[in-house]
Amino acid sequence: MMNKLIMTTSAVALALSVSLAQAKVSEAEAAKLGNELTPLGGEKAGNADGSIPEWTGGITSAPAGYTPGDFHPNPFPDDKVLFTITAQNYKEYSDFLSDGQEKLFETYPDTFKMPVYQTRRTASNPQFVYDATKANATRAELVQGGNGIKNAAIGVPFPIPQSGVEAIWNHVLRYRGQAIQRNGGQAAPTASGDYNVIGFDEILMVKYSNKDATPEALLEENILMKFKQSITSPARLAGTALLVHETMDQVREPRQAWTYNTGQRRVRRAPNIAYDAPGTASDGLRTTDDFDMFNGAPDRYNWELKGKQEMYVAYNNYNLHSNTVSYEDILKPGHINPDLTRYEKHRVWVVEATLKEGLRHVYQKRVFFIDEDSWQVQVADMYDNRGELYKVAKAYGINYYEVPTHWSTLDVYHDLNSRRYLALGLDNEDKVYDFSVEPTDKEFTAQALRREGKR
Repeated sequence: MMNKLIMTTSAVALALSVSLAQAKVSEAEAAKLGNELTPLGGEKAGNADGSIPEWTGGITSAPAGYTPGDFHPNPFPDDKVLFTITAQNYKEYSDFLSDGQEKLFETYPDTFKMPVYQTRRTASNPQFVYDATKANATRAELVQGGNGIKNAAIGVPFPIPQSGVEAIWNHVLRYRGQAIQRNGGQAAPTASGDYNVIGFDEILMVKYSNKDATPEALLEENILMKFKQSITSPARLAGTALLVHETMDQVREPRQAWTYNTGQRRVRRAPNIAYDAPGTASDGLRTTDDFDMFNGAPDRYNWELKGKQEMYVAYNNYNLHSNTVSYEDILKPGHINPDLTRYEKHRVWVVEATLKEGLRHVYQKRVFFIDEDSWQVQVADMYDNRGELYKVAKAYGINYYEVPTHWSTLDVYHDLNSRRYLALGLDNEDKVYDFSVEPTDKEFTAQALRREGKR
């Protein structure tokens, strides 16, 4: 791993000497945001050989003819594959791949490949998010042990990170709109490629990202976001529902969760909906804290900011996102259809999480590769308690340009032992994400969960 890392900013050096309590940076450091750094803290300049271009603002408007509610047309329809990484040549590109990515070539030598395209730094956010990020840089702090934040709102809390836990909080709190309705589902193909789609209706209200949010109000209410999920199909699972309230200071109050079971027809508190509890109807292929690549309390791990590296990651995957392709087109034995994917070279922060002594989790170590332009975790390599590579997760991102935000259109979790995977976020045969919804707190109560389950 270490020969792949490039120490690119003073923030990484500072990480060796700055404690968790000293998260804030100086006014002089914050002044780099929007100048030599992007407004979210990435390096604005391109790399030495030009394979990563300068960031010039990302996508700031939708293509002609686009209407919110449409699937997002590819803004680069004429881009061609520059080259393809395969099992036969992947070692030539080893410096730009994670261990988990390399393992996929070894596991599926005849079928897995990575078509590499021109790098397009398309990530962008609204100006008010950039303004809030700059304000957060000089005031945001971690609470005890890094298990929460304070003095931040709306924007990335730590755009110039000084520790691994700050970087993972940036991922958790990156801007994805103020509320999102998602319809679609997930599938876990067998080794032979057979699958059933589990349908979901999901709604997320991000209090932290509300345009009017303030650090004081967030701290008083102590809620970052509220999430509700109900299963719509198959019939045997339909009506099962989940509600989560994610807290800002998790020392003061941990995550609150409730489930509705159709057989029992009652809502129950669910304190175990966290950490390595199996994800909803996932066949054990992801944990609860795998959702969105990582979520929830970081308190079971020691977090280390290792530096940055250039890496081939799934980016601008508009062909995979399209409603002109079916789930059958996407879901293939072993992995999704590589002909629908697009990889580009980007700079990523590398964050290593190692399980604390005396605590338990099915992952003894996790390595996260986080896009510098958006704070989206692009790849996560997970190791079991023997230190063996166990799973690799990949986020296939696009810019949802009506927001705008860079977010995954599909998350894929590979279990290297069972040779199976979970594809989460399938919506090609359903509705595209709706960022125009305006839910209220009344929709995120135990009573609302009961009503949702009975529909």
